[in-house]
Amino acid sequence: MPKPVQKKFHVKKGDEVVVISGTERGKRGRIIAVLRKKQRVIVEGVKMIKRHMRKSQQYPQGAIVEREGTIHISNVMLASRYDARRAARAARAAAPAPAA
Repeated sequence: MPKPVQKKFHVKKGDEVVVISGTERGKRGRIIAVLRKKQRVIVEGVKMIKRHMRKSQQYPQGAIVEREGTIHISNVMLASRYDARRAARAARAAAPAPAA
């Protein structure tokens, strides 16, 4: 049985993105990782969660580590595209409406 074809996404690791919906709306950051099978991305500084770590050599006392959570890929947009869209909307709003 052939493998299912992975969908190509509009963003990739290292891109600067803006969150366009959800509780973190308006935040910007770089993509740290793309989880293709789950269609989610990890953006630095966005959707911070607290992870309880058990005792290990790295954390001898155990610890509560704050790290980024995942966001669905449909909720992020390339920052360059977002800025262009905002500029176009601002220009359209500033221009007077044509008289009919």
